[in-house]
Amino acid sequence: MNPAVRRIIFGLAAIALLIVIGTAGYASIEGMSFIDSLYMTVITITTVGYAEVKPLDTNGRVFTMGLIFTGVGTAYYVFAAVTEMVVGGQLREMMGKSAMTRKINQLEGHVIVCGYGRFGRIVVNELRRDGMTVVVIEKDPDLEAELVRANELYIIGTALEEQVLEQAGIRTASDIVVATASDPDNVFISLSARGKNPQIRIHARAESEIGLKHLQLAGADRAISSYQWSAMRIANAIARPSVVDFLNLVLPGFRGEEFSLEEIRVLAQSPLAGKTVAALEQEHERVRIVALKRGADPISLIPSPQTEIHAGDLLIAIGALPSLRRLAESP
Repeated sequence: MNPAVRRIIFGLAAIALLIVIGTAGYASIEGMSFIDSLYMTVITITTVGYAEVKPLDTNGRVFTMGLIFTGVGTAYYVFAAVTEMVVGGQLREMMGKSAMTRKINQLEGHVIVCGYGRFGRIVVNELRRDGMTVVVIEKDPDLEAELVRANELYIIGTALEEQVLEQAGIRTASDIVVATASDPDNVFISLSARGKNPQIRIHARAESEIGLKHLQLAGADRAISSYQWSAMRIANAIARPSVVDFLNLVLPGFRGEEFSLEEIRVLAQSPLAGKTVAALEQEHERVRIVALKRGADPISLIPSPQTEIHAGDLLIAIGALPSLRRLAESP
C-alpha cells in the first residue's frame, strides 16, 4: 500500500478511536448521555468551541484538555498526510493506476510482455506499431517512469508470481512474450502461463541452448535464441546479401514505408472466402499471396492461382502497404 495512504488510514483510525474513548470518558466521568458525550467529544477534537452541554468538574476539564491535545495532533497528522499525497502527485498517480487497472481488467485478446529491457522494449514497440494492445510486466520500479512516458499499460511486479499474471489478464490474453534475461525464470513463467491459460500462445526468449530446449519442453509455442538469430542474420548478410536486403524491405521491424509482409485471417463471413488466389490478387493491386495455412495442414508456399480460399484460412501476403491494409480490413 502507498505509504501516504497508510498514514491517512492510520490517522483516521486514531481519530475514530479517540471518538470512542472520548464518548466513553464523558459518559463515565460526567455522567452524560450517549448523544451528549458524542457531541462533547466531536466539538473538543475539532476545537470548534461550541457551548458545553454542562459545566465540567475538575476531572472533566483535565480529560477535555488531554482530548484536545491528542485530537488536534492526530488531525494535523491526517492533514499533513493528505497534503503530501496531493502536493506530491500521489493522489493523481493512484487515480491513474486505478484507471489503468480497470482498463487491463476489461482487455481480451491482448499481448502480455514480461520484461521491459532492450529485447522486450523492441517487441512492445513493434506490437504497438501494428495496432496491438500490450500489457507490460516489469519488476524494476526504476523503469516505471519510462513506461509512463511511453503511455504503456503496465504492472510493476515479477511475472514469477501468479497474482501478477492474473493482474495482467493472463486468462483473456491471446499471447505472452517471456523476455526476461534468465532462462530458469522464462521456463517457470511459461509453465505458469500455460497452466493459467491453456490456449495462450507463448513466445519465449532463450539465453542458451539448454534454455532453448527447456522452453520447448515447457510448452512454449515459439522459443528463440536472440544470439542465434543475430548470428544467422550476419552470416546470411555475407552469403546472401540480396536476400537479406529483400527481407529488410518487407519484414516488420525492418520494413520501409512502401512494402510489407502481412498475414490475413479469413473470417467466417469474409467476402474473401470462396474466391481464388488469382481473383484476390487481381482485386488488390500490387499484392501477391505467398503462403496459405489451412487448419492443421502444413503451410502451402506459393499456392496455385486456382486455389480457392476458405473461411478460417490464414494468408501470408506481400505487397504495397495501402493494398495490404485494404485486404486486411476486408470484413
